[in-house]
Amino acid sequence: MDLFDLQVNKMKRENAPLAYRMRPRKLDEVRGQEHIVGQGSVLRKAIEKDELHSFVLFGPPGTGKTSIARIIAGMTNSHFEILQAVTGGVRDIKKIAADAEERLKFYQQRTVVFVDEIHRFNKSQQDVLLPFVENGTFILIGATTENPLYELNNALLSRLRLYILEVLEEKALSQIIDEALHDKERGLGNLNISIDQDVVRFITGLVKGDARMALNIVEATVNSYADPQKGLHIDVALLQKISGRPLLKYDKTGDYHYDTISAFIKSIRGSDPDAALFWLAVMIEGGEDPKFIARRLIVHAAEDIGLADPYALTMAAAAARALEFVGMPEARIPLAEATIYLATAPKSNSSKMAIDNAIAAVRNSPKIIVPSPIADTSHSKAGLLGKGKGYKYPHDYGGYVEQKYLPDELEGSSFYEAGDNGYERKIKTFMAAIKPKP
Repeated sequence: MDLFDLQVNKMKRENAPLAYRMRPRKLDEVRGQEHIVGQGSVLRKAIEKDELHSFVLFGPPGTGKTSIARIIAGMTNSHFEILQAVTGGVRDIKKIAADAEERLKFYQQRTVVFVDEIHRFNKSQQDVLLPFVENGTFILIGATTENPLYELNNALLSRLRLYILEVLEEKALSQIIDEALHDKERGLGNLNISIDQDVVRFITGLVKGDARMALNIVEATVNSYADPQKGLHIDVALLQKISGRPLLKYDKTGDYHYDTISAFIKSIRGSDPDAALFWLAVMIEGGEDPKFIARRLIVHAAEDIGLADPYALTMAAAAARALEFVGMPEARIPLAEATIYLATAPKSNSSKMAIDNAIAAVRNSPKIIVPSPIADTSHSKAGLLGKGKGYKYPHDYGGYVEQKYLPDELEGSSFYEAGDNGYERKIKTFMAAIKPKP
């Protein structure tokens, strides 16, 4: 590298975004992840002793995954290779592995391979990685925002330790912002920038734990309003001009998508309308497909409320129809109405249990023969087969008459058990009146 290259690299660093310039340079500068790289942690000991093992860093954007990997690159005596999952393929993996074998054989130097966004590797690419990780050709470090329990195959995952990075809270974000404002070498320390603590709290609410986004907002504010001579004082009113409404990180196909819909349904099931509305708002603001939400409301109405309040299914279906008819954002209101109704309705899963019991009986029955009295009699020759013979028309008996409706081998089986909530109390009373238990 000549003097010209050094000058170019210096210019790149100076013109790089604030979040890039303020990347942690050592483990003590990593904020909010003490459980991962704090003093005495397993990973920190391994890094400091240069006794690395293969592992994957899992956490939301802007929490320090790539920064930790870069710090390791600067501390290890191993050769450090970076592979981007979005551009790297099987050929790249095999080339890196071949070089690693040569390096280990002739120079006794290990190789560490860092794969950013490792969840983007497909199954075949992961299968190629497996033997090299298993036989120690190289040490693998992966970083992912998606749950590796779902995105990595079991064989590869079983050979990796999993370290989970936490969403950065206000204290950590406050430290990161303060360091950026006062660092004269890499940050904004030469510009005389001050900031209210309320602003840090406001930024925390905006970025949902993403340090990169927090620094981007600070930098955008400074670039737009700072006076080189007078500096700048940042308050909430000024920040609102830059940030607009919060940008909610919500991946409609990822792990957070499934966690959020789970929280939504479980809040309804738990009869907490406030929590249910909150998770509904998270999905709406995050750009979730409203038809997906409507479908889940319909399923939940049948599965968890059922006959305790038969009108719940009608309400959920009406919300889905309203969504089709008026669209968003107006349909947020009928979706909210249905959510509140379902959350405050009495609960029963008897319908789900009943059909599951019946399906199990069907699967376990060696044969299924419809009893002759209740078989089809619409054909003019049905009587020749004995179909319909002996059938008792319930309305001739005041609405109910006892007769056999199940196949012989299932006679006496019970699949539905009425609950004690809401309308099911009436069902239980009615069934007890017409079919008193022996």
